[in-house]
Amino acid sequence: MSHLTMIKTLTFRPFSPARALRNIILTSMLSATVAMSGCSLLSVYKIDLPQGTAITQAQAQKLQVGMNQNQVLYILGSPAIKDTLEPKRWDYIYDYQAGTEGQRQGIADVKNASQHLIVYFDDNGLVSRIEGIESLPAS
Repeated sequence: MSHLTMIKTLTFRPFSPARALRNIILTSMLSATVAMSGCSLLSVYKIDLPQGTAITQAQAQKLQVGMNQNQVLYILGSPAIKDTLEPKRWDYIYDYQAGTEGQRQGIADVKNASQHLIVYFDDNGLVSRIEGIESLPAS
């Protein structure tokens, strides 16, 4: 088979407006998809990220000087920080970073431990002092 025989077997299709329109539509749809991939509508879903124990002023006001550690655990739950160097102090810290759902609901971020409750105990394990109730949300 010579190269002339191969050339003769090639056939050219006549111009077809329908085929050109289809190519234009496919190209524009592909371009629109690539352009939209940078938009926030197609972004990755991010989870809400709460860290620590969310405590309200109403919960913290249930604490009283003279309560024991078990009573504090019952009311507030486990503290975020129980420092081994200072075992008579419990820190309840709460941070929150809104993800996709939190942003849709308009929930504000809580950063830099702005909600920080500190409970101090005496040598007998009873509450001697409470600090930071005013930094907690009302409800």
